[in-house]
Amino acid sequence: MIHEAPTREEALDLVRDVGAFDVAIVDMRWRGNGHGEAITGTEAIRMLHRSNPALGVVAHGELPERHLASAALQAGASAYVSRIAGTTELRRAVDAAIAQERFVDPAVPPKGSRGKLTRRQRQILQLLANGESTTVAARELDLSEETVKTHTKHVLARLGAKNRTHAVAIAVRECLID
Repeated sequence: MIHEAPTREEALDLVRDVGAFDVAIVDMRWRGNGHGEAITGTEAIRMLHRSNPALGVVAHGELPERHLASAALQAGASAYVSRIAGTTELRRAVDAAIAQERFVDPAVPPKGSRGKLTRRQRQILQLLANGESTTVAARELDLSEETVKTHTKHVLARLGAKNRTHAVAIAVRECLID
């Protein structure tokens, strides 16, 4: 039997009330519930996992990106599959979740391969992660501020990050920096 819930909150209630589910597929896209803040996909996964540890959870993400898959798996999902994956991959993800095995969409780049950074880019990103400014990074590495800004732009592009904070988060998840 298949049940679909319009919101994550209703899905959690359904799992708590019925409880006889083998697998849940959680849409990871942001969706407001019209009543203020809605729970995120990763929060929903954590809550599902807490309420029913035997439940297999498939995170259905927007893109085949390592940081999205990592966040879902760390939250407790058994599998991650992107929207661009075919039905075969979705079925493999569901089967893995039912068997309590891990599955990651084959289109997700392997750990460390996404946006390889140069040594200098990693140094700059590490300084930014440590809370240092562009000015301090330039001084510590004996570079001009403009050079640090250029390296930072290249880091954002290579990691597909929206901003410096996002780049740091991706780099930490990908073990590119400490």
